[in-house]
Parts: sequence; structure tokens; C-alpha cells
Amino acid sequence: MAATALLLVRHGESLANVAAAEAERTGAERVEVPMRDADVPLTAVGAAQAAAVGGWLLALPAADYPRSVWVSPYLRARQTAEIALAMRPDGHPPRLDERLRDNETGVLDRLTARGIEAREPAEAERIRHQGRYYHRPPGGESWADVALRIRSFLGGLDSEECASTALVFAHDTVVMLFRVVCEGLTELEALELARTPVQNGSITRIVRTNKSAPWRVQYYNSITHLTRPTGKLGRPE
Repeated sequence: MAATALLLVRHGESLANVAAAEAERTGAERVEVPMRDADVPLTAVGAAQAAAVGGWLLALPAADYPRSVWVSPYLRARQTAEIALAMRPDGHPPRLDERLRDNETGVLDRLTARGIEAREPAEAERIRHQGRYYHRPPGGESWADVALRIRSFLGGLDSEECASTALVFAHDTVVMLFRVVCEGLTELEALELARTPVQNGSITRIVRTNKSAPWRVQYYNSITHLTRPTGKLGRPE
């Protein structure tokens, strides 16, 4: 049967997340990360967030535990899945799918907003003219391109025998665009949705009653599993 529930997990905090926050704080033009995007690992905080996801999954009723698991091939997503799924070793191994990778930024790779204006002024103007949803940087992808990947992924789920719940470990833009595709949101609605960032280690659940029914969001960007009596699993403000 086709999947009737999607559990979407954004990877835990990565080295690049920390570096990007520092670059924005200091007004730098470039995010200083020594490895390519596909090889960026989790931080210790990110690993703890992944373990919290695993604890949340483990607490699900047996009938609700996902039997189909998919993961982006990027290291930070794979590490999140490995940590989360290790808490239940009898579960099904994840399947890598390149369609779930993070959006590719091409010539804008590792540039901050300030850096784009300073180093790629023509691209900065194209972003303003075309809009964030449709702008495709040279060597990269637009959000519309990523949405096409997600449509392909969902079509694949519908065309094969699949457990009722599919668990996906991916990235912030990918999670957000799952909502756009599943709900049929417009460009303006997508841009409004993107104003609230998808948090590291967050969980989103999208459901439908059957293969022919429309998808609806049950909850989005939930981080309640990352909160303990002593506070949130993350970095201090």
C-alpha cells in the first residue's frame, strides 16, 4: 500500500550551522567551513538532538513506528538517522535518496547575504528580480527545482509497496518544500512559510487518509522532544 503518513526530520545542528551563525553575527561575507556541503558533520549538540529524535521515535506505539526510512546522502542527515535509529536496532535500515539532498547553491555556496551583495552583485539583483522561489544561481538550484525532486520522491512512494508511515531525514529547505508540494501552496505562501526557519532536529508530520486523498499537516517544525525540564537541547541564546 502507499504511505499515508510522512515523518520529516531535519538533521541536528551541523558544523556549518554554527559557522553560518557566527558569520552572520560578525558581518562576514563568507561562511568558513573547510569541507564541501555533502561532508559537513554534526556537532555534539546536533548528535544530542538526533538522540532526542531517537527517543521520541522509540516512545511511539509499535503500530506507529515507521518501517520505511529514507535519508539524504549528505553526512549530517546520515549521522542524524544513524544516531536516531540506533536506539531501535531491530528497525529497518534507511535508504539513501539523492532527491532528499539539500538545495544546491552553486556560485553562492558559503556566501552570506552580505557576501552575495559584495561578491556576486549581479546575482543579488537577479534574486530581487526573480524572487527567492524561482531564482536559480549558476551551478545551483531554485526552490522550484527542489520541489520537482520532492514530487518525484512522492511519486515513487505511491508507485511501490510501502509501509503506512515513511520516515525521512533531510534538510530545512527540503522539509519546508514538502509542505509546499503536499499542500499545493503558492509562491507567496511558500515565501511566508519560509519566514519561520525549520529547526535542527525538528519533526514534521503530514498525513492523508488514503493514496487518493489530499495531504494535510498534522504538526510542523515541532521541537517539543528537544525540551527537557532543564531546558532546550541546544546552544544558549
